[in-house]
Amino acid sequence: MRPPPLLPEETLMRVQRVARFDGMAALILGAMFAFTAAAAHEVPFTVIGLLAAGGGAMELHGLALIERGNGRGMEWLVWSQPLLLTVLVSYCALRLWLIELPPIPEGFQEVFKASAEQWGMSVDEYQRVLNRVTVAAVAVIGAGFQGSMLVYYLRRRRAVIDALGAGDGA
Repeated sequence: MRPPPLLPEETLMRVQRVARFDGMAALILGAMFAFTAAAAHEVPFTVIGLLAAGGGAMELHGLALIERGNGRGMEWLVWSQPLLLTVLVSYCALRLWLIELPPIPEGFQEVFKASAEQWGMSVDEYQRVLNRVTVAAVAVIGAGFQGSMLVYYLRRRRAVIDALGAGDGA
């Protein structure tokens, strides 16, 4: 037997909690990424970090609107997710395009060499494959997360608006 659906007020509280956590996480991680990239003079990655922080700020703005009783905040929550997904995909594309192979630490050189030989590759080729696999994993996991967040907000939009007493979304 399925439990009854949540009351709109409970859905509102849960959406606020999720938006606060996700928005702050995106804002803080994006800002840290931007500062780190800026310190290394990596302009494209600095822009990516700033856009990620902007996506988090968008989500927090939506939360602030909702907390003031404005149902249009849900639109900000919803649209922050495609922005964050676009930022993530752009980051992955840049990581593939602007690849810089880091030096292998001394303790790992033999491991890398043995692994590369096992696959019939040079160490450089092996590093490039590892980079592609890592970037692909980040893209797939990130797309799954951002897509899930988008669906989460879309499915709760009506309940949040009802809880706010703003049935027209205004």
